[in-house]
Amino acid sequence: QVRLVESGGGLVQAGGSLNLSCAASGSDSSFNVMGWYRQAPGKQRELVARVTSGGGPNYADSVKGRFTISRDNAKNTLYLQMNSLKVEDTAVYYCNFVRRGGIYWGQGTQVTVSS
Repeated sequence: QVRLVESGGGLVQAGGSLNLSCAASGSDSSFNVMGWYRQAPGKQRELVARVTSGGGPNYADSVKGRFTISRDNAKNTLYLQMNSLKVEDTAVYYCNFVRRGGIYWGQGTQVTVSS
């Protein structure tokens, strides 16, 4: 059974940085699409960034130039480097892995940016 475990969230001041990680266990094959979503209180879950196997990354307009997504296929691990964080980046961040026959979500990690 595939399980995604996230780490790296926390509390940071505006302008600071955080690096999120999401590691998959229980899988011996790679994923076609790996991405990060976030959900702020009272709002819908939204795509932050995603990367496909063999393709380039896609970013939400709100994070372009500040966030960088990367993947380590050998480790089935996804990263999100978040720089120049803003108060409006505060949310629970979820990783999402997709491959034929399965869509998987992490449990979420809280990112709080203070002013």
